[in-house]
Amino acid sequence: MTATAYSTSGDAAAAARRREGLVLALVTAFISGVAVFVNGYGVRRFPDATLYTTAKNVVTAFVLLGVAALAQARRRRASVDRHGDRPTRRSLGGLILVATIGGSVPFVLFFEGLSRASSTDAAVIHKTLVVWVALLAIPLLGERLSTIHVGAIALLVAGQAALAGGLPVLASDAGEAMILAATLLWAGETILAKKLLGSFAPSTVGLARMGLGSVALVAWTVATGKLSLLADVGAVGWMFAALTGMLLAGYVACWFAALCRAPAIDVTALLVVGAVVTTVLNAVFEGAPLAPDAVGVALIAAGGLLVVLATRRRVGTEVAA
Repeated sequence: MTATAYSTSGDAAAAARRREGLVLALVTAFISGVAVFVNGYGVRRFPDATLYTTAKNVVTAFVLLGVAALAQARRRRASVDRHGDRPTRRSLGGLILVATIGGSVPFVLFFEGLSRASSTDAAVIHKTLVVWVALLAIPLLGERLSTIHVGAIALLVAGQAALAGGLPVLASDAGEAMILAATLLWAGETILAKKLLGSFAPSTVGLARMGLGSVALVAWTVATGKLSLLADVGAVGWMFAALTGMLLAGYVACWFAALCRAPAIDVTALLVVGAVVTTVLNAVFEGAPLAPDAVGVALIAAGGLLVVLATRRRVGTEVAA
């Protein structure tokens, strides 16, 4: 086989991985949309927002521990050491940092902010994640932002703002500032995780994020004296914690698998599509009218299609080259 043939084969494989990444990103968006809807019920069953997120994150950590164990066993049976998972002091430090800025601190900030700000404003702020990831991914990951990408991101943010009834004024509310801080931390985590996924399997990074992050959250609830409030949580509350914890486990597993395969800008942009899922669920189960949200849904759908188009064009160009 000639060098050109090897190159073509490698480009085709890379293109297939990117397509897999986009599919996984859409699955992640769907899970996110469902989780946002269910979280609205679950958080009301707990006396404290931080206690709620700690409980569900612990569930997530145990689920991901099982996933990581199964993935490791499968790699051993297949004699595959694709990612290596050979930790160095620097890479271990990276995993700890992912747990800090991804799996613990931002969750506290987000849910504490959510208890002070409106859920619609919180959703808009969180969906600006794609903007911050794009600004970081270009210089730190060397990713390219095409004109189509810019248009797609503009449509996605505009669509989310339309669903929420406008853009929030960040200076007007401390809760919104906390949610923005959480979003910025998650943007930094996305860049760091993308780098770590070159050395670790997605299941390992996900477990580090939620496992170590959960330890930090439990320590925080103990330090703040909130652990005793668990006595006020009934069976229904624990059912919601288990359900949302499993949803979060699916989200994290698919998210890191997508991030491992496709550019950070693309997978983060497609995450906004989850807002459409939440809107539909609100219409079905809460009786919220869909007509006022038609413009927002259409803008988000158009933005998602543009992201897919931008990736397909880039992959086509690379394979042709």
